[in-house]
Amino acid sequence: MKKSGTANLPLHYGHVPQWLAVRMRDMGREISLAIIESYGRDEFLSRISDPFWFQAFGAVMGMDWHSSGITTSVMGALRKGLNPLSQETGLYILGGRGKHSRNTPAEITDVAMHTGLNGDDLVRCSKLSAKIDNTCIQDGYQLYLHNFVLTSEGKWAVIQQGMNNENGMARRYHWHSEEITSFVDDPHSAIVGDNAGEILNLCDSRAEDSRCSIVDFLSFHPDKQGTEIEKILSSRELQMPVHHDVRPENINTKRLGAVLAAAYDRQFRKFTDALLLEGVGPRTIQALALIAEVIYGAPARFEDPARFSFAHGGKDGHPAPVPLKVYDESISLLKNAVRSAKLGNSDKLNAVSKLDRLVREIETTFSPEADVEKLIAHERKIAKSLGGRTVFDDRKEKKKDSDLQLKLF
Repeated sequence: MKKSGTANLPLHYGHVPQWLAVRMRDMGREISLAIIESYGRDEFLSRISDPFWFQAFGAVMGMDWHSSGITTSVMGALRKGLNPLSQETGLYILGGRGKHSRNTPAEITDVAMHTGLNGDDLVRCSKLSAKIDNTCIQDGYQLYLHNFVLTSEGKWAVIQQGMNNENGMARRYHWHSEEITSFVDDPHSAIVGDNAGEILNLCDSRAEDSRCSIVDFLSFHPDKQGTEIEKILSSRELQMPVHHDVRPENINTKRLGAVLAAAYDRQFRKFTDALLLEGVGPRTIQALALIAEVIYGAPARFEDPARFSFAHGGKDGHPAPVPLKVYDESISLLKNAVRSAKLGNSDKLNAVSKLDRLVREIETTFSPEADVEKLIAHERKIAKSLGGRTVFDDRKEKKKDSDLQLKLF
């Protein structure tokens, strides 16, 4: 995937609560390990370089489905979850936000010393990707996050994000070494961010004539220079809306309907029971089906990232509170499947893959349609029984603690 477009990412502030951060770490690790176990490290790099998949990945982990915060929280979770296993996986999550971003060259050099990779070249790739997005693409976004995902073979992906304080939006940029022939010839695998109008992008292959012309600009009169630059707009757009609530128009209702049918419809439950999932409740099957799609789904299936928020809700309560009991069961089931596969028994991981195929077969053979508004109402109704939690609950708890302190003194 080269440049695949742009998307609106509302700029959100705050932090991820600890109760969600540890689960995102564990879920992100297990999904990543399942992808690596099933397809290899290259596929993981390919998927993380796709902005549509990345947004769905964050949504399935209970992060706000449309927010810029998905980028920082997902990459932070992967850094904590995968780096302790780097010797085993051959995968390194480097860089991050703020000071971690500035430490990226040193981290790359350290990994290169231990793996025998050419650290100088890798540092150059990291710095060039950041410089191009900050300087060559004049779109009004200032980078504040830079992650460099590196394999032991020297293949890499970059996920970096900039903010625009004037419009309150963020833009995420994706790079992938496999698809880059030149850093100044369509290097991006994708750009995700708010459309800030026409963008000056001298890195696009369609701007080759303009790049050549720039050499001659110094001899031109200033009045003639502006007409020589070709302004490029991204061809594919992922429009993430500003509104927090999940709405029917944000969802492919047929695909969501197939997930619900696999989880709740009696005629299909016999198949899920046969997939070594006997005894697993329908709400967890619902979550596992969406997790399975993130692991095994084709790129075209991630054009409605909001759908994946119906796996484990969202920390802000949209579409519903995070069902901690379901989330913990999902982590446990996926962890056991991955560990068994590593020991040579792939039955459980194959069951997850077959669940994904079952959902797609239901989608193709039948005409399932999810009523999104009714589903949201149902999710919120059962949230308490499933340990549902949001960041607003944390604020209530802090207020109670504060009141108690006042009473004590």
